[in-house]
Amino acid sequence: MGIEGKVTAVVGGGSGIGAGICEHFAAKGAKVAVCDVNAQKAQDVADRIVKAGGTAIAMCFDVRHRQEIEKSFLSIENELGELDVLVNSAGISIIVPCLECTEEIWDLTLDINLKGTFQCCQAALRHMAPRKRGSIINISSQSGKVGHTEYQAYCASKFGIIGVTQSLAAEFAPLGIRVNAICPGIVMTQMWKEQLPSYCKKHHFSAEEAVPYMEGNIPMHRLGTVEDVANVAEFLAWSESSYITGQSINVVGGYIMH
Repeated sequence: MGIEGKVTAVVGGGSGIGAGICEHFAAKGAKVAVCDVNAQKAQDVADRIVKAGGTAIAMCFDVRHRQEIEKSFLSIENELGELDVLVNSAGISIIVPCLECTEEIWDLTLDINLKGTFQCCQAALRHMAPRKRGSIINISSQSGKVGHTEYQAYCASKFGIIGVTQSLAAEFAPLGIRVNAICPGIVMTQMWKEQLPSYCKKHHFSAEEAVPYMEGNIPMHRLGTVEDVANVAEFLAWSESSYITGQSINVVGGYIMH
């Protein structure tokens, strides 16, 4: 059966990896709630899914605001049914030298990436725990395994997601709820394209040199794709992975191996 019919909420589903997971899951028959702070982006993804013959609704909320999240999760269950899967993909990324990282940048990054992930997990678990089933998939990063220069707030948030994942996995395993993380490498989404100038400035090369440089550091000599991440998310969402919890799976082409 795979993920067919499974009610899946994808937070940060309006763009990038989150949007790709929404469309991938819907194509496999899941009923998808496309959740994003940008209502129009969420609606656009939901419309594409419905046009392709899938089932999707758009849901708008800010992951920093707990009441918005909890209200939205109630609406998801009212419209699609009992929540089976949560994917936390909402996040921001800002490359900035340590001594130029402001309190505002730090707080915003941790609030969205880490606090937001935790609050969405909490909201989902309030529904999943009484039923003793469910799968939560948190999107961390290769920067949640290895620190990178000028990435201090982002690394802190993504390392933190792995810690939250392990803690929740241990707490809720007796209830049959699994919590795992995916750690993608560089996937050239819109977010990455927007921060590419900062990345090039950090490494002192041109935009044309960036991708070859990135690929040269990866044993498989290519960047990751949204589909690479979505395939792993699908595996973690269904019963074939029923004995896997608390793990942080690298999807990095061999760039890191721990």
